[in-house]
Amino acid sequence: MSAVRDADAGSAPPFIRSCRVYWEDTDAGGVVYHASYLRFLERARTEWLRDLGVEQRGLSEREDLVFAVRSMRIDFLAPARLDDELAVSVEVTAVRPASLVFAQRIRCGERLLIDASVRVACLTASGFRPRPCPAWLLQRIQSSDKAQ
Repeated sequence: MSAVRDADAGSAPPFIRSCRVYWEDTDAGGVVYHASYLRFLERARTEWLRDLGVEQRGLSEREDLVFAVRSMRIDFLAPARLDDELAVSVEVTAVRPASLVFAQRIRCGERLLIDASVRVACLTASGFRPRPCPAWLLQRIQSSDKAQ
C-alpha cells in the first residue's frame, strides 16, 4: 500500500505506511492474529528504509550487511479486524554504531492499536556477526530524521 509522512507538531514526523487487513492476517473470528502485527511492523521498517533510497538486498550484496530484530516490546491495546485500513508508523529513537531503535505504532483511524519498541542489530550477511553500520547509512538515517 502507500507510504507517506504524517506531520506531527513539535517533532520530526514519523514515516507512515498504510496496510489493509486481509483474511490471512486474522484468526477464525476475523480479528488480527497477534503474530500478524510483527509482519506489519517489519514491512513498515522495510519501506522506511526504501524511502531513504536503501534496499536491503543491496545492503546485503554490496555492504555484507543485514538487519535482525534483537529485541521487541509490544503493547497490544486494541484489536484490528478484517478489512481495517491500518497506519503503521516508524520513528528512529536511537542510533548506535551497530544497532537502531525504533518506536512503532499501529493505528486504525484515531485508535491506537499497537505501541512497540524495536531494536535491530546490524550483522554481517555472510556470518550473522555484529558489525557497525556503514557511516554513509548512519548519516542518511540521521539527516533524514532531521529533514522529516
